Amino acid sequence: MAGSGEGKTGRMSRHQLSGSGPGPRSGFLPPAPGPAAAPWLPAQSSEDLLVTGSELLRGEVERVVAASGGQLRTVLNLREAAPFWDRAPVVLIGSDLADLPPRGRSPAVLVGLNGDGDGLWHLAAAIGAERVAVLPDAASWLAEYLSRSRAPESGGTVLGIVGGCGGAGASTAAVWLAQAAAREGLRVLLVDGDPWGGGLELALAAEDMPGLRWQDLADASGTIDPRQLADSLPVAGGFPFLSWPGTKECHSAVDQAVVAGVLDAARRGYELVLVDIGRAREALRAFAWDCDRIVVVAPALLRAAVATARLLQDLPAVETVLVVRGKPGAALDAELIAASVGLPLAGTMPDVRRAAAATELGRLLDTGRQRKVRRFAGMVLDFGAGATG
Repeated sequence: MAGSGEGKTGRMSRHQLSGSGPGPRSGFLPPAPGPAAAPWLPAQSSEDLLVTGSELLRGEVERVVAASGGQLRTVLNLREAAPFWDRAPVVLIGSDLADLPPRGRSPAVLVGLNGDGDGLWHLAAAIGAERVAVLPDAASWLAEYLSRSRAPESGGTVLGIVGGCGGAGASTAAVWLAQAAAREGLRVLLVDGDPWGGGLELALAAEDMPGLRWQDLADASGTIDPRQLADSLPVAGGFPFLSWPGTKECHSAVDQAVVAGVLDAARRGYELVLVDIGRAREALRAFAWDCDRIVVVAPALLRAAVATARLLQDLPAVETVLVVRGKPGAALDAELIAASVGLPLAGTMPDVRRAAAATELGRLLDTGRQRKVRRFAGMVLDFGAGATG
């Protein structure tokens, strides 16, 4: 992919971090601007597009669009949608759709109703939807999303980090990336997206730091003010974080609508939001489907490659890249792993001696200062800024 201004070694600019990507399963940044668009190309429409034959679903979406201050065009099927697909700011696809739609340039949101069950998520992955909205529960989130789509420059990037298999090192990578981004001067937030992961704050040795944790936001509703959120979060390693509690006390996962509201406020308040996503189905649905881009971390092992390929079937069709965790004696190299799972390779995560012990002792941030770790983090943050072949 051609560079966007700084070459292979340049850092990703704040403008680039806030930009939208070229399409699913590709690099983080769009290619360099080409010649001016030909005069015959259709102009951007101000109407969002809904494709559904369900009157009930249409009524729910019409109320949401009205609340967002937008306009809506509704068509019954894909044939009728074709002339408007690439012109709409957002394409909304009803869960009643029988055929698989093309993956057009407009971002697609699968909209369904309470009671659609697991089939809604399977359909979303099959059609390449970038988001899922279950109505009426997700009405507030969808209204915010539609409003934001009309002013995309107003928000930062939500980047998810997920392990292709258990123990891949996603949490370690997320901390290192947050540390590196803060070092580069970006306004970055680290979010713990795994309610059953034991609490990311323990790896930061920050369990006693004052500030909000996820359980404090469980009853949040409506729009969250990004400045109030930022002022309420604890800080470690030069960056704020939002963690699940690192205690043995039982706690419940927060509602998906709360997660969506928090991530929306984070997107409006930070240039980069790094989400350490768990592998459990509930965590994937609550966090992965609110990410703009995703990094998958996998060790260079055959079983890890198979597990990673399966995981991709549960991820949204947003820009996704692979990081391979290096390890002495690994049977496969990074390029082979990336080719086997069908993802661009963003970098190789170094094998740091006693990294697991450092995590247990709350000294993970110390390992992030090593030169090879800083080089790795820089490569991942730079991915897409230079040529990728």
